[in-house]
Amino acid sequence: MKNILVLCTGNSCRSQIAEGFLRHYAAEKANVFSAGVETHGVNPRAISIMNQVGIDISNHTSNHVDEYANIDFDFIITVCDNAKERCPYFPSKAERFHYNFPDPAKSTGTEEEVMNEFRRVRVLIDEYCKDFVQKHI
Repeated sequence: MKNILVLCTGNSCRSQIAEGFLRHYAAEKANVFSAGVETHGVNPRAISIMNQVGIDISNHTSNHVDEYANIDFDFIITVCDNAKERCPYFPSKAERFHYNFPDPAKSTGTEEEVMNEFRRVRVLIDEYCKDFVQKHI
């Protein structure tokens, strides 16, 4: 069983979406966690757009990376540049991966335009996670 940590700035959108997709694709082959270098709570729009594809992240919590200091991770995936730069060192064999996804929480416009940006980012994260599981899990 592999241990995967998805790390972002606030553990509210991108890392939560990635955790949902990685759990979905890896199923029983991996323990998936997400955290932030800060905690901002799970974004309600992230919950909504994941529900649209049948993945429920409504019970996810926003966790600080320090909470997982004692877990021996196999993979650490940073999903934003800020988290990559601020990611603490984990004394483990963790292989690190990075992809700077756009932050949908920073999108502006009408509610429809904002939700469309959330959906666009969801597709990017979905493709990344599916590919990651196929190659590494």
